[in-house]
Amino acid sequence: MNIQTRIKSILGLLFLFFAGNAALATDYYFHPKLGNDANSGLSKNQAFQSLDRVKSLNLQAGDRILLAGGQTFYGSLEIIGFKGEKNKPLVISSFSDQNTSVLKPAKIDAKGYLNGVLIENSSFVRVQHLEITAEGYGEMSPIGQMRVGVLILANKKGGVKGVTLDSLIISRVFFEEKGIQRSVEEVKSANGTQKYGWGIRVMNQSDSEMIEDIEILNSQISDLSHTGIKLTGNTDQNIRRITIRGNTVHRTGGPGIQMSGVKFVYVADNEVMYSGSNDDGRKWGRGSGLWTWSSSMVLIEKNKFMYANGPGDSAGAHIDFNCDNIVMQYNFSAYNAGGFAEILGNNYNCAYRYNISVNDGHRVKGQNGAFQEGKIFWLSGYQGGNKERKGPVNSYFYNNTIYVSEEIVAKIAIDNRSKGVLIANNIFHIPGKTELVAGDQYKPDDESNRELEDVFFKNNLFVKNGLWPENALIQSEDGIVGDAQFRVPGGLNVEDYIPQNDALVQSGVKVPFLTGDEFGLIDGLQLSKDILGNPILDNPGIGAIQVFPQMAEKKND
Repeated sequence: MNIQTRIKSILGLLFLFFAGNAALATDYYFHPKLGNDANSGLSKNQAFQSLDRVKSLNLQAGDRILLAGGQTFYGSLEIIGFKGEKNKPLVISSFSDQNTSVLKPAKIDAKGYLNGVLIENSSFVRVQHLEITAEGYGEMSPIGQMRVGVLILANKKGGVKGVTLDSLIISRVFFEEKGIQRSVEEVKSANGTQKYGWGIRVMNQSDSEMIEDIEILNSQISDLSHTGIKLTGNTDQNIRRITIRGNTVHRTGGPGIQMSGVKFVYVADNEVMYSGSNDDGRKWGRGSGLWTWSSSMVLIEKNKFMYANGPGDSAGAHIDFNCDNIVMQYNFSAYNAGGFAEILGNNYNCAYRYNISVNDGHRVKGQNGAFQEGKIFWLSGYQGGNKERKGPVNSYFYNNTIYVSEEIVAKIAIDNRSKGVLIANNIFHIPGKTELVAGDQYKPDDESNRELEDVFFKNNLFVKNGLWPENALIQSEDGIVGDAQFRVPGGLNVEDYIPQNDALVQSGVKVPFLTGDEFGLIDGLQLSKDILGNPILDNPGIGAIQVFPQMAEKKND
């Protein structure tokens, strides 16, 4: 072997040595009772004690912060300015300090702190298998305006990329101590004016940095004073590529899930129940299961939105103003006080399709403090108190199944600034009364009786004649009258709304583009499957469930 070959061989070995050492990740162990911050933290027997010790660690890509399962840590776990790698994220999780195959999550009690977990200006971090609570002031003085279970934050010092939250349990997040009773006027404010607790917040406070590639998965969020999962970007939509999937969000004092200033968001397989809860005086007491504002390209599918409460808003899922390309599909919506379908002003190419709604919009204005009517269908031109009403433009509403029991008055509101409305292939099973209402921000002008432009209102099934209000701005063409004969009318399962009257619901119409609309909807106008996953044939049928000849043989099984 000549000298040059030998030198290359030695250099190669040195490179592999240092590269191998650099690739070695470090596990840091924490135990609140058996640990000591003077320890090395490199084994269970040498565990650190306090969450504050994390700040002094020189964390590298692939490292793990492991908290003792079944134990309670007091304080806040903060990751600030960390830069990981896509395939080697920093992992924050629990470990078992006993000989058991069942891993109990470690608990972070952030009472008196602003956040249970803070991820600030950091990239590629995974937080999993933790329980977080934060209730009241504790021994610390009240600071700030909000308390958050997990806060993902970007500011002028840096952006955020590649953060995953998985299998977290977040509950009892309140800023105040027990015993607070908010005034009845507080619930009338747009989003609350006082101090609140939130479950998960993703906030971008920078005009130049981005928050990208965030996943919120398989987590349980419950019993807090405001919103369960909240995304807050700016008008440039500087929060992008977000997935919210497989979570349960229950009994939040505000909305279950809310997003503003975002783009490219996927929300699926979540269960949101009892948003707007008022069972604790510290809760806001108002909120839709989900709502969007100033957002683009959001697909919301296969979720359950049930029992939203409040004197205003509080729909199953609604589209607030300044949005485009928001699609609600394959969702089950039931007993939401504010209603089912709501699209406000300055919205473009938004849709409700292949959803099932059961007894939504039961709220009555003036009863129990309600200042808005509940509505099963609402198109509003409202885009802010100081702006002229506008749109919505190109609203698609098709192949939904709407069931309202006889004792509920089903209300409808349509703003005369709406342009481009498609209502087709829906089942309106409303045996009781229907009523046209003005809409809560509706201010009639000199053109209050003008006709709407570009309307396609065809081939809907009504359980009785005269169901659609005669004084509505748009009227049905070639509507069908009859009873779809659901399996279990009023039931709370999708399968309860399989029509037994096969012949009545098989004749759908292909959904066309509205006049002047060259885009349509994300994923296209024609879907390949219905809400149950059945294939949609050439004839899409009527309602959220495709009925085809093979189903007729199974309906009595």
